[in-house]
Amino acid sequence: MGGGTVELVVFDCDGVLVDSEPIAVRAHVALGAEFGWPLSADEVVEEFVGRSTVSIGEKIGARLGVEVAEAWGERFVELHQEAVDAELSAVDGIVAALDALDGLGVRYCVASSGSHEKMRHTLGRTGLYERFAGRIFSATEVARGKPAPDLFLYAAERMGAEPGRCGVVEDSRPGVEAARAAGMRSFGYAGGVTPAGRLAGPGTVVFEDMRRLPELLAGA
Repeated sequence: MGGGTVELVVFDCDGVLVDSEPIAVRAHVALGAEFGWPLSADEVVEEFVGRSTVSIGEKIGARLGVEVAEAWGERFVELHQEAVDAELSAVDGIVAALDALDGLGVRYCVASSGSHEKMRHTLGRTGLYERFAGRIFSATEVARGKPAPDLFLYAAERMGAEPGRCGVVEDSRPGVEAARAAGMRSFGYAGGVTPAGRLAGPGTVVFEDMRRLPELLAGA
């Protein structure tokens, strides 16, 4: 990985900017019970969190068939949107972290496994959309989702940044693996649903308070 300061911070969306992963996990647990794949919350984190909609659909399809996977996906969108509208909040400390990055003149963007439509909804509900508008990238724009590096490399290219000068903020195992594969420094946020041990690894700083992010970036 490259040395020097982090010039571009690439944020995942779900679980890093918006506290949506508990909502998603709860929805998948309910749908698993409904469609015949009983899953605990921990198993949902292991199987689905951090992965693209396509990747999740493929996993469900391999187990239950394509038709069930499609029905599951449709119901997930409905359940997720209802809960987002009712209860979604920004991740604790993220606004302070973004304010600090603005003060330091550090650029940032979003690169998420979620669709643009989903991010407009979640970032819009939490008042964060305008901070990232025009700098939002989705796994729907690349060939392979996380843990492949495609999305992060695409975001860096679009933002005109060298991969070795990028820092990625992620809360999932596929996400930190994608950051490592892209040759970027990885910051694993363990304040959400993924245990710290699943985020730890080479070139990765694991932390639990989003307010600490600017100082961790400075120390990278």
